[in-house]
Amino acid sequence: MTIRLYDTGSRQIRDFTPLVPGCVSIYLCGATVQAAPHIGHIRSGLNFDIMRRWFAHRGYDVTFVRNVTDIDDKIIAKSAAQGRPWWAIGYENERAFNSGYDVLGCLPPTYEPRATGHVPEMIEMMRGLIERGHAYASEGNVYFDVRSFPEYLQLSNQDIDDLRQPSGEGETGKRDPRDFAMWKATKPGEPDWETPWGRGRPGWHLECSAMAHKYLGSAFDIHGGGLDLVFPHHENEIAQAKAYGDEFARYWVHNAWVTMSGEKMAKSLGNSVLVSEMVAKWRPIVLRYYLGTPHYRSMIEYSEEALHEAESAFGRIEGFVQRVIELAGHTVEPAHEVPPAFAEAMDDDLGVPGALAIIHTTVRQGNSALAADDKEAAVARLAEVRAMLGVLGLDPLDAHWTGAGAGEDGPDGRDSMHGVVDTLVRLVLDQREAARGRKDWAAADAIRDQLQQSGLVVEDGPTGPRWTLGPR
Repeated sequence: MTIRLYDTGSRQIRDFTPLVPGCVSIYLCGATVQAAPHIGHIRSGLNFDIMRRWFAHRGYDVTFVRNVTDIDDKIIAKSAAQGRPWWAIGYENERAFNSGYDVLGCLPPTYEPRATGHVPEMIEMMRGLIERGHAYASEGNVYFDVRSFPEYLQLSNQDIDDLRQPSGEGETGKRDPRDFAMWKATKPGEPDWETPWGRGRPGWHLECSAMAHKYLGSAFDIHGGGLDLVFPHHENEIAQAKAYGDEFARYWVHNAWVTMSGEKMAKSLGNSVLVSEMVAKWRPIVLRYYLGTPHYRSMIEYSEEALHEAESAFGRIEGFVQRVIELAGHTVEPAHEVPPAFAEAMDDDLGVPGALAIIHTTVRQGNSALAADDKEAAVARLAEVRAMLGVLGLDPLDAHWTGAGAGEDGPDGRDSMHGVVDTLVRLVLDQREAARGRKDWAAADAIRDQLQQSGLVVEDGPTGPRWTLGPR
């Protein structure tokens, strides 16, 4: 049993060897909370949720840190434009992100630190880097001297002489234009904190280096994030942390984007689709299937057609689950182990597409068992399917999706209505059964057609009629 991961730093798939046997430490660059999340943002959280679940299934004790960047240039710009406090904008959008993660079934992180809560750790890191000759203060700013760190740009495989380092407004006093800001001098109307080098606010890259050190120590296993973060963010994180004396991350894992018309989904491009809009149109479990089942290193081209295909594919899985439960007459618990072929696919760089193929094959075997009235085989296949779906966070019988134990409102805000709808539909189905009993086939068919027009599909099974949501 060896899990293998594609490491961006070495540009190859490597066997995963944990720093501490039996434990996995993961730092994921989380939300920058200047706006509500679109599905491209949430894809990263989903991909690393699946990674975390697979490590846990393999018996590892997982520490998962996902930060919140609650102060940066865009948040400050929105604060000025809207006349609202920067922290109000950040907190509002932080809640929107957490709602998005939760509605799509992501497990909560072990720790979720905010950048603004870790300024003392940032000051300590800057002090150490200045003392070691890797950083310098100038005009109230603190910059990292990139030429002082020979390993700079190894992650992104660039040449420093060709580098064009992105710079923000007010970054004056640099010795080299390629140096990057760790601390930005205060400007009127902006939030600021006191440091030995003057009042100001943190740079984006410093925040993550300091928080990773705080929660995971000088060395940890996996650093993750979107492909767009390789440079400059992750490259600059590495420079700060290693120059400070940390070993930092041993594996770098990056997920690909959600695109629209071939372009990365982004608010600035006007091509983003908000999570809140999507879950109003699609069931959250279907959206998770759509975003979570392609390989994490593959681009997802957004389209309504692809979502319809995902809905149909997951519907076939759900239909099998429901039919077996009806036949068995009781809940079928997940198997303790997943099929070997599923495990082999997941061990190979989290090969979810290959693992999903095993799920669909097992569903087909289960349907054949149902057709042959082989209850024992059908139940066994369902136990395997539930175990595999659980790894992907897609088990429709899990309490998250059924709303069991979630109180009055289920996790997606709509589960509390399921019982009400089911009661109403059952009344209509009872009327249909009564019509069938008196052989009034026209009335029975009319009731079924009316239900279908309302978006429900009625299937007649050995234990009676049942309803499901139909395709959109």
